Amino acid sequence: MQNETLQEGQKEKTAEKKDAFAKYTVKDSVFTTIFRDKKYLIQLYRALHPEDTETTEDALTDITIRNVLTNGIYNDLAFRVGEKVMFLVEQQSLWTMNIIIRALLYLAQTYHDYFEERNADLYGSKKVHVPEPEIYVIFTGERASRPECILLSEEFFGGKECAIEVKVKVLYGGEGNDIISQYVAFTKVYNEQMRQYGRSREAVTETIRICKDRDVLREFLAGREKEVISIMMALFDEEKIMRTYVANERREAVREAVENMLKTGKMSAEEIAGYFKELSVEDVREIEKGLLQTI
Repeated sequence: MQNETLQEGQKEKTAEKKDAFAKYTVKDSVFTTIFRDKKYLIQLYRALHPEDTETTEDALTDITIRNVLTNGIYNDLAFRVGEKVMFLVEQQSLWTMNIIIRALLYLAQTYHDYFEERNADLYGSKKVHVPEPEIYVIFTGERASRPECILLSEEFFGGKECAIEVKVKVLYGGEGNDIISQYVAFTKVYNEQMRQYGRSREAVTETIRICKDRDVLREFLAGREKEVISIMMALFDEEKIMRTYVANERREAVREAVENMLKTGKMSAEEIAGYFKELSVEDVREIEKGLLQTI
């Protein structure tokens, strides 16, 4: 009975820890903060579609998936231009083809929300209106080969034709001064300063100073400098929390594995310690002592 009570208590603590972690990681980034402002969102749209000079800010609707309380599905940026075109835009610093799968999930959820808002009859005979999707990734990392787009069929099914296709256009910024190029330039300055000053306030303030001097996101940074500093410092804290969380999860998993091995009675403390570099023989004996007290 005592053992069951202890197990229930541990489950509750684990659930609380995971819930707290989930809520803590729901933070804005500089990327999402910039494009929440329609003044910059219209600049992004025009960088994607320079041929369209007529669309105004009023035609843009933010439809970003935001998960406020948990680590469920959410994306960096999504917006619609009237009822015609729907844009999904992610920013990525590490190269991974899994972005295609994430984009597929974001697209499905975004369409689901779109049809729900309009009470669309998906079972009726009348064809529903579907906004045309465009999916982009703004890649800010270093990469030798730079494909213009990546396809689900090519990357996951060997180029074989399949029932579904997802096409993601990859943007890298350029020599121009459009908002995409400015954002990419901002991230590169930030990376340079972080290499010099580490994850510190000085790295953040120097990034802002240099970018304003170089006319990189100058208007945005001048108007929201304190907010940007707060966001970036919070991200440092978030990374520390994540590392601590992962380490704690690893310790919990190791302890549970050791307890299971001890319960079999087939291995000595010395033998069990040999399986885990984190544990000494004394650590295993302490776990064994605690286990005996619950029996």
